[in-house]
This record gives sequence, structure tokens and C-alpha cells, in this order.
Amino acid sequence: MNSPVSGNGWEVHIADCLLWLERFPGVVDAVITDPPYSSGGAMRGDRTNQNVNTKYRTSGAPALPDFTGDNRDQRSFAHWCALWLASARIRTRTGGHLLMFTDWRQLPSATDAVQAGGWVWRGLGVWQKPKGASRPTKGGLWNDTEFLVWATNGPHKPAPEAPCLDGVFVSASPRNKVHLTEKPLEILDALVQIVPEGATVFDPFAGSGTTGIAAYRRHRSFIGVELDTAMAATAAHRLRNAERGAPVNTETAAMTLWQA
Repeated sequence: MNSPVSGNGWEVHIADCLLWLERFPGVVDAVITDPPYSSGGAMRGDRTNQNVNTKYRTSGAPALPDFTGDNRDQRSFAHWCALWLASARIRTRTGGHLLMFTDWRQLPSATDAVQAGGWVWRGLGVWQKPKGASRPTKGGLWNDTEFLVWATNGPHKPAPEAPCLDGVFVSASPRNKVHLTEKPLEILDALVQIVPEGATVFDPFAGSGTTGIAAYRRHRSFIGVELDTAMAATAAHRLRNAERGAPVNTETAAMTLWQA
């Protein structure tokens, strides 16, 4: 096992999640994650030949660090997801939860992979983006939604005090984000409440650490794995900001004022 960057109830490992999971001796309560979609284009060439900034960056926005693993077609995406989903399920307690982001192109592959990995598919959540923060489709449906696949490791037996989470989350993408596919903190803040305080949330694709920040603020433990060294450092930095009560947004002042 590599030595993680850690703080008060959180840790971030720099590793490939499949290799890391093989050596992880513990058990987690929920897997909440946003894997690379291998999507973002109408044609196969868009997915396999374009870099991620070309695929995902909105017009006029600054370029952000590239990330790897986003060039699989639907079949290889499903096979790859089934591998890490199976390994993550083995290390999730019975009855533990999976919440996995995906988009409409990969939704069929994602739900197949979840079930191939041994999870019990329980339903879908919807992330709806406001009209001013999403893409219209002339002559068709407005492209304003991404999805959350919800599953459990075996039977779903919620405690009497368990919350009933929303099925639709309305939120724009974060402003001044540091990761191209960074998800809104307010959505993750709601999602981590699927497990009780003190439970452990695991994110095998930690990115800039948004899931970890939400878990920390909601008094859940967090384990994150991130392949990119620089992005893992960003995640750890934002988590340290959360510990200190400093801003965790990605504005320059917030990213430099609280350097460890």
C-alpha cells in the first residue's frame, strides 16, 4: 500500500484504483464516485481522438489539466467498470451503497456494469442543470441532465432513521473548477447522507476531492484514490481547507492562502 496524504478522518491515495483495491484490507459503507465517462462526443472518434479539454470544456473557459482513461468505447467501458465495481463491492459492507455518476450515452453500459459487478441495481437519480448552464439541442430535447446509478451490495434494509434522498438534484456545474468534470459540492453534500455519521465513504476516482469534502463536512470518514499525482495533491489541499474552515472553492485566493 502507498502512504496516503491524510487528515482528520480522511485520506487520499495516489494509485490505480484496481491495483489499490486488491491490497485494501478494510471495509467501506458506501462507494460514491464519478468515473471517467469515455463519452462527450456524438461520434466514436470524438471519444477516442479528442483530448478531454476539447470534449468537456465550455466555450471561453480556461483549459484545465487533462486526465486519462476517457477514451474507451461502450463495450470496453462496461468491461472496465465491471472490474473495479466488482472489486469495490467485495470491500463494501453487506447492504452498503453505490452511487455512480454517468451521462446518457453511457447509462446503458453503466447499469449493465453495475450488475455485472454483483451490485443490486436499485434506481436512478438525475442531475438537472439549469437552462442557462446547459446545452440546448435545436429540434430536440434540451441536454441538461446527467444521471446517478444507485445500487446496494445485497439486500437494502435501511434503518428507521435513514433519510429519503431526493431523486432529482438541480444545480449548475461549479464555477472556477479545477477538474474538467468536477461535480457540484451541494449534490455530494446530499449524497453522502445515504450513510450515517461515522460511516466510511470511498471514492475510487477522487479527482479534486469534492466527495471527500462533502463527507468531511457531514462527519463521515473518507477514503479517496486518484491516479493523477497533481490532482491528488489538489484534492488533499481542498480537504485541508475544509478542515481549517477555509474556502474550498477553486478561486486563486482559496487555493494559495492555506498552503500547508
